[in-house]
Amino acid sequence: MREEMPSLSTGVTTDPAMGIGEVLKSLPHRYPMVMIDRVLEIEPGKRIRGIKNVTVNEPYFPGHFPDQPVMPGVLILEALAQISGLLHLASTKAWGRKAFFMAADKVKFRKPVVPGDRLILEAEILRMKGKILKTSTRATVEGELVSEAEILLSLID
Repeated sequence: MREEMPSLSTGVTTDPAMGIGEVLKSLPHRYPMVMIDRVLEIEPGKRIRGIKNVTVNEPYFPGHFPDQPVMPGVLILEALAQISGLLHLASTKAWGRKAFFMAADKVKFRKPVVPGDRLILEAEILRMKGKILKTSTRATVEGELVSEAEILLSLID
């Protein structure tokens, strides 16, 4: 059994850095807005890598689109913001606080994401000053870039 809050001081791990239980302890989001299934690697102060498994059971697919389901770009951006938030919490050891999404720049959607895809979400710190974090993020499916953005977050008590 893992500690109550993730122990991330050792740097990069090969075992999942955070399973879904630890993700739920760390993020305030709940179904249907949890966009992180697992954190694969985390290097506090530097970078993070995680997974979002996209299934046909997602609540938005019946309406987006009925005959050709596509994950909404705004939800891919939300997944990138959530992985960045986990990196912010780990980097500042601010477990129990919330990282709020403030802005996104240089957002690009390059390919559609569909049921059955496994999104690999990556964030790297560009700048961190006090409560504010700016990350460079990317989402890939089977090694192909599907989305990228720079994300700005702020810690809130």
